[in-house]
Amino acid sequence: MDAFATQVTGWLFVAAAAMTWVGITFLPVPIASFFERDDFARVLERFRVWIWLYRVHLFGYLVTLMAFVALATLLSDTPARILIWPAVAVCGAGLLTTALASAFYYHFGAWGALDMKGRSPDAVDNFVASLRVTTEYVTCLVRFGRVFFGLGQLVLAIGLLHGGLVPMWVGASAAILGIAAMALTMGLPDDLHLYRYIFHLNILWLVALGVVVLRLG
Repeated sequence: MDAFATQVTGWLFVAAAAMTWVGITFLPVPIASFFERDDFARVLERFRVWIWLYRVHLFGYLVTLMAFVALATLLSDTPARILIWPAVAVCGAGLLTTALASAFYYHFGAWGALDMKGRSPDAVDNFVASLRVTTEYVTCLVRFGRVFFGLGQLVLAIGLLHGGLVPMWVGASAAILGIAAMALTMGLPDDLHLYRYIFHLNILWLVALGVVVLRLG
């Protein structure tokens, strides 16, 4: 394979994993599925750090999509492309859906922190209540994003394994993570916090895939 292509693709995976993980792991004020009264005052205390780390996290999803498209392009001359390209399309739908959902928390977290500054507790409570219905819809986007990505990851694993393009453990772990993401999200739809374990494992998988691609060159 072309050395430049493998270098770009591999490093995109590594960068995507780093951005997505660092941005959310070191976020000073993590936001749960629904906003709470104290969130806005806490965000305001570390406002610039909070918004910049959230931006890094959000752009991490886009870089992840770039990495998957680069991988599909890299393998476009193999028979496995018939599975890899559809898989990347579905993964992309999941990543963009997740990014849109995350952007909701980013926007209202930042806007609420500034707009609620100095407001009474009742005013903050009313603001939180006003976000409830919209947030319910956004949690649905979160679920769909995870399920879409899991489905794409499973099909990608089949394509990679069928073509013998990566070590067995890389493809098998992708399949397991994809199935786990779909099963957990659809089986326990109200326990969104449990997905964090799959999130961290997916970060490790992205790094591993990036290293494997780098070695192909």
